[in-house]
Amino acid sequence: MGDDSEWMKLPIDQKCEHKLWKARLNGYEEALKLFQKIDDEKSPEWSKYLGLIKKFVTDSNAVAQLKGLEAALAYVENAHVAGKTTGEVASGVVNKVFNQPKARAKELGLDICLMYIEIEKGEAIQEELLKGLDNKNPKIIVACIETLRKALSEFGSKIISLKPIIKVLPKLFESREKAVRDEAKLLAVEIYRWIRDALKPPLQNINSVQLKELEEEWFKVSSAAPKQTRFLRSQQELKAKFEQQQGLGGDADGGGDDEEEAVPQVDAYELLEAVEILSKLPKDFYEKIEAKKWQERKEALEAVELLVKNPKLESGDYADLVKVLKKVVGKDTNVMLVALAAKCLAGLATGLRKKFGQYAGHVVPTILEKFKEKKPQVVQALQEAIDAIFLTTTLQNISEDILAVMDNKNPTIKQQTSLFIARSFRHCTPSTLPKSLLKPFCAALLKHINDSAPEVRDAGFEALGTALKVAGEKAVNPFLADVDKLKLDRIKECAEKVELVYGKKTGAAEKKEGKPVAGKTTALPGPGGDKETKDAATKPGPLKKASAVKAGAPPKKGKPATVAGTGGAGAKGKKGPEIKEIFESELSIEVCEEKAAAVLPASCIQQLDSGNWKERLACMEEFQKAVELMERSEMPCQALVRMLAKKPGWKETNFQVMQMKLHVVALIAQKGNFSKTSAQVVLDGLVDKVGDVKCGSNAKEAMTAIAEACQLPWTAEQVVAMAFSQKNPKNQSETLNWLSNAIKEFGFSGLNVKAFISNVKTALAATNPAVRTSAITLLGVMYLYVGPSLRMFFEDEKPALLSQIDAEFEKMQGQTAPAPTRGISRHSVGGGDDGEEEEQEEVGNDVVDLLPRTDISDKITAELVSKIGDKNWKIRKEGLDEVTSIINEAKFIEPNIGELPAALKGRLNDSNKILVQQTLSILQQLATAMGPNIKQYVKNLGIPVITVLGDSKNNVRAAALATVNAWAEQTGMKEWLEGEDLSEELKKENPFLRQELLGWLAEKLPALRSVPSDLLLCVPHLYSCLEDRNGDVRKKAQDALPFFMMHLGFEKMAKATGKLKPTSKDQVLAMLEKAKANMPAKPAPPAKASYRVVGGAAPAKFQPASAFADDLGSNTMESKPDPKKAKAGGLSSKTKGVQGKKVLSKPNLKEDDDKSGPIFIIVPNGKEQRMKEEKALKVLKWNFTTPRDEYIEQLKTQMSTCVAKWLQDEMFHADFQHHNKALAVMIEHLESEKDGVISCLDLILKWLTLRFFDTNTSVLMKTLEYLKLLFSLLSQEEYHLTENEAASFIPYLILKVGEPKDVIRKDVRAILNRMCLIYPASKMFPFIMEGTKSKNSKQRAECLEELGCLVESYGMNVCQPTPGKALKEMATHIGDRDNAVRNAALNTIVTVYNVHGDQVFKLIGNLSEKDMSMLEERIKRSAKRPSAAPVRQAEEKPQRTQNISTNASMMRKGQAEDMSSKLNQNRNMGSHSETTHTVPREFQLDLDEIENDNGTVRCEMPALVQHKLDDIFEPVLIPEPKIRAVSPHFDDMHSNTASTINFVISQVASGDINTSIQALTQIDEVLKQEDKAEAMSGHIDQFLIATFMQLRLIYNTHMADEKLDKDEIVRLYSCIIGSMITLFQIESLAREASTGVLKDLMHGLITLMLDSRVEDLEEGEQVIRSVNLLVVKVLEKSDQTNILSALLVLLQDSLLATASSPKFSELVMKCLWRMVRLLPETINSINLDRILLDIHIFMKVFPKEKLKQCKSEFPIRTLKTLLHTLCKLKGPKILDHLTMIDNKNESELEAHLCRVMKHSMDQTGKADKDTEKGASRIEEKASKAKVNDILAEIFKKIGSKENTKEGLAELYEYKKKYSDADIEPFLKNSSQFFQSYVERGLRLIETEREGKGRIATSTGISPQMEGTCVPVSTHTVSSSIGNTNGEEVGPSVYLERLKILRQRCGLDNAKQEDRPPLTSLLSKPTLPTVASSTDMLHSKLSQLRESREQYQHLDLDSNQTHSSGIGTTLASPSSAAANIDDLKKRLERIKSSRK
Repeated sequence: MGDDSEWMKLPIDQKCEHKLWKARLNGYEEALKLFQKIDDEKSPEWSKYLGLIKKFVTDSNAVAQLKGLEAALAYVENAHVAGKTTGEVASGVVNKVFNQPKARAKELGLDICLMYIEIEKGEAIQEELLKGLDNKNPKIIVACIETLRKALSEFGSKIISLKPIIKVLPKLFESREKAVRDEAKLLAVEIYRWIRDALKPPLQNINSVQLKELEEEWFKVSSAAPKQTRFLRSQQELKAKFEQQQGLGGDADGGGDDEEEAVPQVDAYELLEAVEILSKLPKDFYEKIEAKKWQERKEALEAVELLVKNPKLESGDYADLVKVLKKVVGKDTNVMLVALAAKCLAGLATGLRKKFGQYAGHVVPTILEKFKEKKPQVVQALQEAIDAIFLTTTLQNISEDILAVMDNKNPTIKQQTSLFIARSFRHCTPSTLPKSLLKPFCAALLKHINDSAPEVRDAGFEALGTALKVAGEKAVNPFLADVDKLKLDRIKECAEKVELVYGKKTGAAEKKEGKPVAGKTTALPGPGGDKETKDAATKPGPLKKASAVKAGAPPKKGKPATVAGTGGAGAKGKKGPEIKEIFESELSIEVCEEKAAAVLPASCIQQLDSGNWKERLACMEEFQKAVELMERSEMPCQALVRMLAKKPGWKETNFQVMQMKLHVVALIAQKGNFSKTSAQVVLDGLVDKVGDVKCGSNAKEAMTAIAEACQLPWTAEQVVAMAFSQKNPKNQSETLNWLSNAIKEFGFSGLNVKAFISNVKTALAATNPAVRTSAITLLGVMYLYVGPSLRMFFEDEKPALLSQIDAEFEKMQGQTAPAPTRGISRHSVGGGDDGEEEEQEEVGNDVVDLLPRTDISDKITAELVSKIGDKNWKIRKEGLDEVTSIINEAKFIEPNIGELPAALKGRLNDSNKILVQQTLSILQQLATAMGPNIKQYVKNLGIPVITVLGDSKNNVRAAALATVNAWAEQTGMKEWLEGEDLSEELKKENPFLRQELLGWLAEKLPALRSVPSDLLLCVPHLYSCLEDRNGDVRKKAQDALPFFMMHLGFEKMAKATGKLKPTSKDQVLAMLEKAKANMPAKPAPPAKASYRVVGGAAPAKFQPASAFADDLGSNTMESKPDPKKAKAGGLSSKTKGVQGKKVLSKPNLKEDDDKSGPIFIIVPNGKEQRMKEEKALKVLKWNFTTPRDEYIEQLKTQMSTCVAKWLQDEMFHADFQHHNKALAVMIEHLESEKDGVISCLDLILKWLTLRFFDTNTSVLMKTLEYLKLLFSLLSQEEYHLTENEAASFIPYLILKVGEPKDVIRKDVRAILNRMCLIYPASKMFPFIMEGTKSKNSKQRAECLEELGCLVESYGMNVCQPTPGKALKEMATHIGDRDNAVRNAALNTIVTVYNVHGDQVFKLIGNLSEKDMSMLEERIKRSAKRPSAAPVRQAEEKPQRTQNISTNASMMRKGQAEDMSSKLNQNRNMGSHSETTHTVPREFQLDLDEIENDNGTVRCEMPALVQHKLDDIFEPVLIPEPKIRAVSPHFDDMHSNTASTINFVISQVASGDINTSIQALTQIDEVLKQEDKAEAMSGHIDQFLIATFMQLRLIYNTHMADEKLDKDEIVRLYSCIIGSMITLFQIESLAREASTGVLKDLMHGLITLMLDSRVEDLEEGEQVIRSVNLLVVKVLEKSDQTNILSALLVLLQDSLLATASSPKFSELVMKCLWRMVRLLPETINSINLDRILLDIHIFMKVFPKEKLKQCKSEFPIRTLKTLLHTLCKLKGPKILDHLTMIDNKNESELEAHLCRVMKHSMDQTGKADKDTEKGASRIEEKASKAKVNDILAEIFKKIGSKENTKEGLAELYEYKKKYSDADIEPFLKNSSQFFQSYVERGLRLIETEREGKGRIATSTGISPQMEGTCVPVSTHTVSSSIGNTNGEEVGPSVYLERLKILRQRCGLDNAKQEDRPPLTSLLSKPTLPTVASSTDMLHSKLSQLRESREQYQHLDLDSNQTHSSGIGTTLASPSSAAANIDDLKKRLERIKSSRK
């Protein structure tokens, strides 16, 4: 035993390594306990065990090993460092656990592996398991397979990568062990579940019997998509969603879409092993294939055919093989071999997929040409080959080759090419089939459909039909403008039959109008049409050359003009008639005269050709008038212009007549439906006059008008052609000037650049300098739109001219093209941003397309190619020189350059560096010469240039970089980034290559808006560069990191670190974090022209701010940044956007540390926006076990917009001292920045949760201190936590309840108490309940205790979801292994028992005997000391007291409530309130929302209709107390009348004026009928709240609404004021109004009186007079104490509020003076103590000095007058009424009263002597009379109907003052009923006045004690009504309570025997408190909602409606019956109005 005791003393980690197995076993057991206990997964404890865990699992002793495995599992689950142990532990499990005979050991080993996968270590585990499959021990193999299967079934194929598993499956099926084969079969079935048929090809070669068995198993697999059931730590949101779906009953409907995403479709190709075939080609293959004998060639091909049958081929250099196959296809005479070679090509294309793309361009033309073969098998083979090849490339890349073949003479070739196009189109989508591609294809196909051969026509129709289906009519129709109807129908018919590969429904393309494809057509100045004219003019082909109007052509060329105009049809988007008018046939002159005569005055037509110019002038004036008056539809434009052109026409000699004539032409063009035919008539004349000094401007005006009517492109072309067909240089230069202007006005879209350029060249060659200058100016304007490429056309001009052109271009540089101002209005502007942008791009491309290109393929001879490849470097150089000169000569070349690429590629790795450089310069030239078409050579020429970047010579690298840049400029980056080529280059460990390539990427990536997903392939190599030995490489890699992240997102980048070694991973992650901070925003879409500012620039402004949020939210690679996302950072206003930009876009700039401003910046709607985003899952949900970096980053981003920069730096600093500093600043600013704190509350709370995870105690203490202050502030501000704030904070706060340090636990409990004031206890309950499930026993115990306190304070209603479930859950802890938890659970249930008696046992259900006996024992013990619970509670936690008004109107501050919080507390402590109106916190409303939400409440109503009104007729049963207890919701009964009233009142506050008026009228009706008015009792506050909310709504919303008829508002005002006056005439009801409500009401009424907008209304005066009257009524009839108190508070608020007007305070004071005048009559009914307390508070806030500083002396005079009057009326006894003031000595009030008293005594000299304490509250005179007289007076009052209440109140006061007074004699003479009535009345008053504190504070502890306030539903009988003296509380107390409640509910108590008086049972009264107004409404509205929900969920006893509000019922059943009919009618009315 000696050594036993030795090791017992060792620490746990040493025990675990001990040589004795017992010691180790003990160590493992203790370690297991420790691991389960450590809460903080980052605790330093974990690190101690890092090296030991492997030993845990590989222990040599089987017993110890089992325990070790358990401990290891706990470690992996809980430790954040566990990931570091993955490799060693997994290999230990595989080799030492999986071979154990014990099943438990294997099971634990499997669990450990799965747990590692859960903590994101899947790849390492999979690697170890796959290694295990090579083990010799079959047991291990079986266990490994089983683990893989289990992992796959739980985590799914996204996390477990299937490729390596499928690779080893065939080997497993060959195993000799049956167990291995069986397990492999199960695994294969599991894999099949995930990827279905993709698994079949890899397993084709296994044993056929096994395959058959497998297929049978596969057949049984259910077809439902499998779902991931276990989630990684990073997938918590998915997990929550999954659980939620499970909760909804398995696969809820909502899951459909997500599931599709969940299981990625696996491509079988991906799973296959690539086969290398090049080396397997027969040695003599290349000789044989050239052999003369066809048999030998066939053998060679068959060998290839066999090899290419492999479904996946290794990539390599297939150029030679493809070359020979191509040769066979193209040249071989034996058709059988052609078919065979085609099959080989098809096989290659299928096996290589995208890697074959680089050879596609060479092969396609050959195959297409070969379609001339007629033999079906050859054609079929060729078809298969070309289809397979198409899939390896894009249509764009091979379009040139296809189009070249389209004009072939052979019909079969044409037919097959069209069919191929049709098949290819099917694989396209609208985005891969853009307009630029459609255009040439459609043009070529249109020729085919007019072909003489029917098969060619059919194929053409099919191809066009497919295009129509894919791209949509909108994109294709413009090209079909010329097709006649029959053919068009045929095309549409074909379109309907087409089945698309992507399964797109017809018409989808049309819907995509806004997308780029369609967007292109919607260019700004008229969608489609203008573009078309250009196409018509530039395409030769069938569109009859529209540019045919060449020199001297007569203007009547109607036909071509119309053809050119067809496109215009699309242009006039909006106006139907125009479209038809545009094609106007030419009219004869007779018809024109006839039409003109119909619309013009006869005199006008006669004088047209008069010889007298004055007559002609008069005629023109008439003509003009007539045109001005004509309607567009009636104007015969062509006839009118022909009249104008009639002799003398354009040869008019008088300039005035001519000016007029030109003006009329412009008018006709503007006002009529002006067609191109009409334009042809006049244009010639206009051009002729454009150079005229006097008429030029009018001619230009007319031309502009025509350009608007007929589109600028067409008009410009006609005009320019005409100008240059005549000789007048003035006309030429002016036409060009006009065109320059017109382009600026109309924009450039659709203009035919080529046609202009030829004319401009003519102009540049003109002798007249004016013409040259105009031409250069025009070029300048064109340069704005076309860009530098324009210069290419003029490079051969004379140097002098060229320098002028360059100078003009220079001038234009940096300018943006102006926004088009014309040509828009007539046509739809629907082009949208995308359209414009696309259009702009097109213009640039068009210019490049227009360049005349030379085909140099014939110059690239075989001889030249062999020269370039010669052994002698000099000959090689000659070859390269030749190529240079060929390219230089040609300038612009066709993309077809024969064998040149292969030859040049060889030279890039030439040993002679000079030749390498020369090759590079050739390639650079080539890029410029070939333009964008160079794209197709990127893979086989561009990538090799990148390889040269690795050259050791600096100058070679520089040349290579220049070449790459020149290429990239032409091709864009997409081509370079696609595929694996770039990543392969980066993989090469060449430091030069790496640094150059990374530098290049860092330069190019930031400018891209989207990148191909293949960029991800570069990331692993990027990481290895980060750790490269070479410092430059590392630096470049770090520079490039942020740009990679910008496109791929942090998530993907971080995930890619998974494969790194642990040490590397940490380093790389740290760099990623750093890069994340510097990550730039994606560039905004280019705002090409300034007119896109609205669409383009605004999002750009937001961009930097949103970049983080973008990337956090979704790592999409979209090309369009979404302006909506810009708000992701919470920016919601432009100004914020700019501010956000500043903070984010300069992360490195030191901001000047200006700490003076606010620390929290209020962003309007910022919080709402953040919540929306979290809801929509755009950002991560705040839900984690430990905060991962992405959460912290996200919070940082969100905070950046609303927290001062310097504070944010402190908050997110790595050092805890900075956190403390930040907290100190936040505490300091808490009071001064309330609104800021509230607007950022969600973020502040989230940040504080992060602090809970800090290990530093000082930070934690500081955090808790801040939280206490914060929640106190929030409860004062009456703020209400949102669900989102609560859910992201409370769970983390509850974690801290289990802290080992006592002081922290106490603080947390105190904070939880305070939270109940700003968040409903019933909602807190589930969070705390969740806390009881913790592994930390302290936390469990504390949470259980907290639950007990909640139940004690709030009754059973807090128990969620139901009391039963909650209690069952609590009861499970009675059997906990921890003593403290057991005790807490027992105490909590005892507490519930004290509240609810034996029913508890029912709710708990079955408990084990042991637990039940413990519980019963504890209950017995607690019964012996009844008030144990409250006492315990008092010891254990800060008292829960309740200032009811803290719980008042949440989030709502009256408009002038800026008082200090201290004041608020004082007032809360001291004011009186009606208990009936306290509302439990759970049911409080957000007033703002109700106010703005028009009629939400109404939508909740239909449930009311189900009320069975007949029940009210039945006698109301008096329920027995026992039965009461069983009611499942512990609620009071609630009558239907009340719910109807609730509903009507809720409508008073409606945003809809009519609804509100209707509700007010109904209430007015009730109030006017005496017998029914009583029904409103108990609803008064609620009604007043609704009313002043409506007043506030009118003031803030309706009055400001321009659209609203002001009479409506007056009607509403008069209804409100009318019904209020009615109400305040009924004294009994008026008195029910409480202080808080009266204060708000007076505020509303005074505000209304001062509203100047009301005075301006027609009946405004009348309204204000009525309000005056109403105010007087309110002052006279309300409860005098309440109204006085309300006015004092209101005055104080208005003086405090800076915003309040002095007029407001003045009116409040006038009301107070009126009250002072009423005092002599009302003094006896006033609770002076309360009034004096209010005055005391007032004087505290406004000491005398402060009051004297007020601008007016009224306040101080008002106060003095009030006090003086009170002193005069009460005399010295006034000093007895200071009972409610805490420290009277400090009170200025007492001193003041003494002074007044002294003064008056000196005055009178005979002061009253009666100053003893017990003085009565009844007037002085009465006190001198006999006691008997007073009592007689009082009883008289009680006996009278009107003054009963008043009499009882006086009697109560009297008894209180003279406790020895004997009232027996007065009672003796009266009836038994009267006696019990008086007794009951007194008790009721007593409870009301003194029981306030009792009900509110449940334990009877007075509010002065430290602690927080807990609201209590008045209806929940609180357990601890008993007093604090510890006497037993008998059932009599409860009966008494019941009696009071019954009395309040109008039930009769008379039949029950008398009870002992209540006074003896009540403890010392506590201070009453004020209830604020909005509580009431809250409760009422919540009743409606509650009752509706309960109707849905419960079968209710029809007599009883459960409702959680204040169930005020009718006074007695009989009066209820009287109201029934009325209520029924009203319900009907409500129902019908709801419909």
